Amino acid sequence: MSNMLENPLSLFDIRDKVALVVGASGSFGSLAAKVLAGAGARLVLTAGNTAALDEVAARCRDGGAEVEAINRRADTEAACDDIVAAAVARFGRIDILVVASGMNQVAKIVDMEPDQFARIMDANVTQSWLMARAAGRQMLEQGDGGKVILMSSARGLLGHPAGYTAYCASKSAIDGMTKALGCEWGPTGITVNAIAPTVFRSPLTAWMFADGEKAEAVRAGFLARVPKGRLGEPEDLAGPLLFLASKASDFYTGHILYADGGYTAG
Repeated sequence: MSNMLENPLSLFDIRDKVALVVGASGSFGSLAAKVLAGAGARLVLTAGNTAALDEVAARCRDGGAEVEAINRRADTEAACDDIVAAAVARFGRIDILVVASGMNQVAKIVDMEPDQFARIMDANVTQSWLMARAAGRQMLEQGDGGKVILMSSARGLLGHPAGYTAYCASKSAIDGMTKALGCEWGPTGITVNAIAPTVFRSPLTAWMFADGEKAEAVRAGFLARVPKGRLGEPEDLAGPLLFLASKASDFYTGHILYADGGYTAG
């Protein structure tokens, strides 16, 4: 404790920890990879988009990080087991798991086909469950704890009128999984938490940041409910990520951390 009081930043030290980032080619996954690399972690990055994955891996290596890039989606039990095995083969262990993969297809429930609903649930829920199980087995075998960070959304708490029945359901499921795993693994030293952003800047949301009558009208309507009065930026997620990946969050588990400018508070 005295060391922490003298050097509180040591609580956030993740140098040489092994971090597995699933969905590393996406907006949050690439951010997570760069933040963890910058903090000194050794990285295992996985995604199905080869070109984007290679670009993220190269950026992290340029910063001095050791990186193992695996061009594979975590969409089956075998794939998740193989990804964990590859991580252990390269670095000997896994300390941090970030599941950043996911998708959405907006459609009113009367127009959505069952296979669309199933694809969203598979991408957002089943893959997170399979990956947490595979990495969790390794962490339990190691016997010295670990950090699991899942990707939720403000839509796990709040509904949306524009055709989000599948997405909202999937993120509510992530919230439930986070809480259940937090309870299940609490005695083991493995913490399980989720980051739940609202709209933040990414290729998918770039239109909301743009000029033009439609974007400005949508943005104004949305920001009327955001106490901070602005949309999210990628760096708004960096601090919560580092907190949840480090010793600083050892007493926090089963939490949904809303990175939303106060959107879910009102």
